[in-house]
Amino acid sequence: MYQKERIESIMNILKENGYVTVKFLTDNLHYSTATINRDLNLMEKQKLVTRSYGGVELVKRKGVPLPFRYHKMKVVKNRMGKLAADLVDDGDTIFVDGSTTTEYMARHLDTKKGITVITNNIAIVSYLSEYNINIICLGGKIVEPPSMLSGNDCIEMASKYNADKMFFSTGAISDAGIIGESEMYYLLHKTMAHNSKRVYYMADHEKINVNVSLNAFTLDDVDGVVTDYVFSDEAKKRYKNTKFYEAK
Repeated sequence: MYQKERIESIMNILKENGYVTVKFLTDNLHYSTATINRDLNLMEKQKLVTRSYGGVELVKRKGVPLPFRYHKMKVVKNRMGKLAADLVDDGDTIFVDGSTTTEYMARHLDTKKGITVITNNIAIVSYLSEYNINIICLGGKIVEPPSMLSGNDCIEMASKYNADKMFFSTGAISDAGIIGESEMYYLLHKTMAHNSKRVYYMADHEKINVNVSLNAFTLDDVDGVVTDYVFSDEAKKRYKNTKFYEAK
């Protein structure tokens, strides 16, 4: 197991148990105390955990830092990304937001013909620029290093474009179908959605049925949801104008 995978396992244990001892981690992950301590030291530098009295607990924060989100649910996100890319037709102009989820989608756009991709994700720009795809990078400041842009300049630039489709993801969606949002992307997502003919939301099962603090959209506001979660028949009836695309 690589260090990034061990750190993800430690994060999952802490989410389930709260405070745990180093011995608890070594017993459950079957690694030496020295190895676990090295992992915890790195996590502490990244401000993920707080260490005290031979134990460790999560730092209370709004979400998992960007470098670690790349490694969460990566197999599921890749399946969802392919399904979302299948919704893009040759010749489309699309907004693709700066989430790690949509970044997996971008990896499946390289065979599309005549499309234009407008994004606030520098990593997507770098990847797709190697293919015969028209890329527009929205300006602004880096709000989540190393790749995610937002801010007033980014929003203003997004307002100048119209798109056939928008694809975006956020950190959570409640069981009532309320899509949560972070303050740094709220206005950008609203602008992209307003300037798009169709809007698609992407969320893996870990983001669903989670309490949200800032309400950006509801499922009534999007044309489709791309997910690995199987929504109930009741939810599908409630949002009858929203299509549910389930990645198997």
